[in-house]
Amino acid sequence: MRAVQVTIIGLGPRGLGILQHIAQRAHQLPEGVELDVHLVDPGDAGQGAHSNRQPDHLLTNTLASQLTMFPGGGGPSFTDWAQQVGYRRFAGGYYRTGEAGGEPIGPHDYLPRNLLGEYLSFASDHTLNSLPMGVRVVHHRARAIDVEELSPSGRYVVRTENGYEIPSDFLFLATGHSRRTPTDEDIRFEDFVSAHQGRNDRLAYLADCYPVDKLGRIAPGATVAVQGLGLTAHDVIAHLTIGRGGRFEGDGHDMRYIPCGREPTILLFSRQCLPAAARGINQKGLAGAYQPHFFTPAAIRGLREHARRKRGSAQIDFEAEAVPLLRRELGYVYRSTLEQRHIRPDRYEFSAADQAAVDAIVDPLAGKSFRDLDAFRAFFTAFVTEDLKHAEEGNRTSPVKAATDAIRDIRASLREVVEFSGLTPDSHRVFNTRWVPLMNKISFGPPRRRNYELLALMNAGVVDLAGGPGCRIIPDPETARFAVETHFTNGPTVRWADALVAARLDLFHPETDSSPLTARLLARGFIRPYSNGSYEPGGVDITPSGRVIAKAGTPLTGVWAVGYPVEGPRYYTYYLPRDGQKSRFTDEANAAVCDMWQQLTILEEDDSRADRQRRSVSIP
Repeated sequence: MRAVQVTIIGLGPRGLGILQHIAQRAHQLPEGVELDVHLVDPGDAGQGAHSNRQPDHLLTNTLASQLTMFPGGGGPSFTDWAQQVGYRRFAGGYYRTGEAGGEPIGPHDYLPRNLLGEYLSFASDHTLNSLPMGVRVVHHRARAIDVEELSPSGRYVVRTENGYEIPSDFLFLATGHSRRTPTDEDIRFEDFVSAHQGRNDRLAYLADCYPVDKLGRIAPGATVAVQGLGLTAHDVIAHLTIGRGGRFEGDGHDMRYIPCGREPTILLFSRQCLPAAARGINQKGLAGAYQPHFFTPAAIRGLREHARRKRGSAQIDFEAEAVPLLRRELGYVYRSTLEQRHIRPDRYEFSAADQAAVDAIVDPLAGKSFRDLDAFRAFFTAFVTEDLKHAEEGNRTSPVKAATDAIRDIRASLREVVEFSGLTPDSHRVFNTRWVPLMNKISFGPPRRRNYELLALMNAGVVDLAGGPGCRIIPDPETARFAVETHFTNGPTVRWADALVAARLDLFHPETDSSPLTARLLARGFIRPYSNGSYEPGGVDITPSGRVIAKAGTPLTGVWAVGYPVEGPRYYTYYLPRDGQKSRFTDEANAAVCDMWQQLTILEEDDSRADRQRRSVSIP
């Protein structure tokens, strides 16, 4: 009997997905082979960034009923699990009371992320309990800091921060979200705080707001500028308000915020200074999804073939060649929803009215200027109010929400466009800098409640805008504060803040990642940054099966990367499986484990390696 060593670095949802696929195949191990699976992560199994110790006011931004760690069956969805273990909805949150009090959780609930952490640990336990006798698992509660290839054996050794070494035949990198090394701007702001904090003890700069407990350094009564108006900004706002004891009363536009007195004044700004659009009420059911007619994977392959014949390269220009199909698709959804009837795609005319509607969705600031901050604030609140009206109508009744929700449903087409250098380098850069933030803003926004809360906080005077489109942040030595400056048509407006919080998630780039593991993998030539010609969008280079490509350009035998570390060669890797739908999450894990299984089978049949000794780990 010989034991094959498998190591999974990172045990968030992606690492758990790998473990699940190993479990599904574990009954098919070649005769005489056992598996020792090493899980390397300092946190609780399965949770990753979704710790069950997060505060209750941090919410998922996807309906719980659409999330599952069992997309092929065999276990409950997030909502089913929450109902089964006794969670109920109360006015102030969700509590595990069984049948006592509250209301039952339903298909339209956005549950707290700490409950998601509990669910992921349940899924991990479920998976571990399903393993046959021939598979042994040990969870190393430490961070991996290095991986070395043991030539000429073709094996690897994983080293952890506490000095432990794990021999490995196969290795999966599922390290999840990252933190960047300080940028020049970070250093400039941090130096400003160090130099002037003696004159303003409220002066602070937070380049990263997670875990949110670090926001405790922002003093009550201080003024904090929050850079960002997306999902991360909502976490910051929630933690600085209801996280300090404030509360909301009422619902919808009748909602009021009751301050606790410990809040700072919060000033919001971003490049466009527009918030992420709220999710529309889901009218599609759990598995319902729009099927495209124009912006289809087949149409993208047609564009690619045309580009190959015309230019000698299959790479396409997103804005010039793909966007017209995308705009036509959105126009079709808008028109058919507006008229509440099926329109034959071959008879659909992308009219001037539909084009104008799509333009308004894609760029609501086009052609607009504002005389001063008051004028922009009026536009901002009207924009949020109008968007909430569409959200309340639902994603099959509101033409706007139907069109924007369709973007979520046609991600397969977007992947066909962009993945593995599908775009020209310049077009890939435009896609990432313009279109990805735009699609995130209009299609992947927060629950409706968050934007109602935003309006209530503005009415209460707790939240305001720091500026308007195009504003910039300036450290001001004279006042020992940060200044946010916007040039309106009537002249510049400046607002000051004691603290500055960057409310955004870092993109993963191997050369700017702060992880010691990433630095050592780069130094060893074990990984290389993914590049599309002259453009490096981020992520590590991999093959379509997820196998890591080393600096020399050769795919490593027995090493795969999945999830956020490969956001670059892949697109939109950071979401959980959706109940009842085909999932990239599942496809990536399946491709990598299938590749491992093929190698394992070949290795077993290879007489030249049959006598190599392996030691099993001792599992307590």
